[in-house]
Amino acid sequence: MKITRAEVEHVAKLARLDLSDPELDTLTVQMDSILTYVEKLNALDTDGIVPTSHAVPMENAFRPDERKDSIGVEAALANAPQRAESFFRVPKVIE
Repeated sequence: MKITRAEVEHVAKLARLDLSDPELDTLTVQMDSILTYVEKLNALDTDGIVPTSHAVPMENAFRPDERKDSIGVEAALANAPQRAESFFRVPKVIE
């Protein structure tokens, strides 16, 4: 066994989880299974394999920047509930 019940209890305590005895037993078996599988993966020979961050090639999905005129003050404030000259009027949030 790669992990003991005491270690699972310790991790549960750190995570502030209140687990019952059957839950602790189940998690111990499941975590042991996970760690056994990870050990198998660590045994693979990965020399010469380039690390990748994506399984498929990624391309930039952004459009090129284009300079455009702004929508203007009147259009921006058209749906404002309240305004003061060319600004949005909002409730005071600082006392």
